[in-house]
Amino acid sequence: MHNQQDENQTHIEDEDSLTTRQGHPVTNNQNIRTVGNRGPATLENYDFIEKISHFDREKVPERIVHARGAGAHGYFETYGKVGEEPVSKYTRAKVFQEKGKQTPVFVRFSTVVHGNHSPETVRDPRGFAVKFYTEDGNWDLVGNNLKIFFIRDAMKFPDMIHAFRPDPVTNIQDSQRFFDFCANSPETFHMVTFVYSPWGIPANYRMMQGSGVNTYKWVNKEGKAVLVKYHWEPKQGIKNLTVEEASEIQATNFNHATQDLYDAIEQGDFPEWELFVQIMSDDEHPELDFDPLDDTKLWPEDQFPWLPVGKMVLNKNPENYFTEVEQAAFGTGVLVDGLDFSDDKMLQGRTFSYSDTQRYRVGANYLQVPINASKKRVATNQEGGQLRYQNDKAPGQNPHVNYEPSSLGGLKEAEQFGTEYRPMIKGNLVRESIDRQSNTKQAGETYRRFEDWEKDELLRNLIGDLSQCKQEIQDKMIKLAEEADEQYGRRLREGLAEATKDGTSKNPLGVKDAEKAPEQAIKKGHDAEPY
Repeated sequence: MHNQQDENQTHIEDEDSLTTRQGHPVTNNQNIRTVGNRGPATLENYDFIEKISHFDREKVPERIVHARGAGAHGYFETYGKVGEEPVSKYTRAKVFQEKGKQTPVFVRFSTVVHGNHSPETVRDPRGFAVKFYTEDGNWDLVGNNLKIFFIRDAMKFPDMIHAFRPDPVTNIQDSQRFFDFCANSPETFHMVTFVYSPWGIPANYRMMQGSGVNTYKWVNKEGKAVLVKYHWEPKQGIKNLTVEEASEIQATNFNHATQDLYDAIEQGDFPEWELFVQIMSDDEHPELDFDPLDDTKLWPEDQFPWLPVGKMVLNKNPENYFTEVEQAAFGTGVLVDGLDFSDDKMLQGRTFSYSDTQRYRVGANYLQVPINASKKRVATNQEGGQLRYQNDKAPGQNPHVNYEPSSLGGLKEAEQFGTEYRPMIKGNLVRESIDRQSNTKQAGETYRRFEDWEKDELLRNLIGDLSQCKQEIQDKMIKLAEEADEQYGRRLREGLAEATKDGTSKNPLGVKDAEKAPEQAIKKGHDAEPY
């Protein structure tokens, strides 16, 4: 017979149960709260906002992620078309109209997990962030070199980065921590397949692809929307490295990618990328075996072709690294008229997190820093904040009025001419994963597309790291590989069965025998007398 307290109990909390900083038990740490399981997200996601806003403030003063970076200035030139159709059919964004129009840009490339002076040869995704200084204000297209991501729900982002970063006790990256998270988050397997292949170590920044990763929307002048994905393709070609090749480069230069970008521009060999989009109607697409809002998935090119919309040229190096590259601040929420958000749950979480991080890192007035400032007029009623050095006031504005509405000469709302995009939202607020997860199918397709040497490198890297992990983690990763592709799973299973187990997982990802380095340093070191 349960007492009244038992009848009202909604959860069981033990000594090892996860809670928020408020002491609230966390019963779902996998999903933010959304309208239906496809979203959109809602602002009252308190435990998510507490979790992500603390994560944004974990380090001072460098970026929480993407700390190591290089950047350059250039321009984007639009074709005025999307494929063979007028671009205005799909979007009213001015940056894409009028063939030949050039828009200034600043681009920052980066590694993700490690710190500001980490080597540029690490096995890691690479950031690819573009700031367009458009006539309607800034647009930030914030993405990576790889076209998918590890997770599909922003709730899991701090946990993912914690698992991939160095151990909080040893301060050494540990592949067992990496695989512990990935083995228990099956949606990561497609990204693991890419990252552990040569695609996990791009040769440099100029010779890598870029992607918006998340699903966005384009809106036309009638207020009608389509789903869209962005892809940057390098005119220089694509080059990736094996572990041995990366180690040789790192032994002589851990800044090689920054130097390559800087030298190429100084020598007039300006790198170029062509921008392509994939377009899909704005609905759930039940005919697909995945959800188009799932950022762990690729959209099949044969069904949703890549359509060229413009090109980008980088032709000017920064004059000062700190003021331009280090203080450059990007956010997925920085969109202009004609561009919009989808209900992609990672995108919705990033849209809060990225700009929140910049306010913490650079300061409340980070948008007054020249590299981040719009090149068009700015007029706001915002006041104060750290390092504010100018007023965002309009000519003739009454300086006594810093509010709206007002009849005393203050700022007023702009008049809306275009039809506002007004999507229909209906559903219960839930904490659920999307229905069509298909966690391993595309990983198998990606594996089969790899060349033989890429498959060999992928398996060698995976086996080297997984062989030092607990059997439970190995078994889960083998199962995912077997689901993805029979050969993939068999080679991983057989390789792990034959692998030696006398090493350690406390190594940079994919680097064999790194644990021997401390002993080698002692053996190879030369004795010296004190002075």
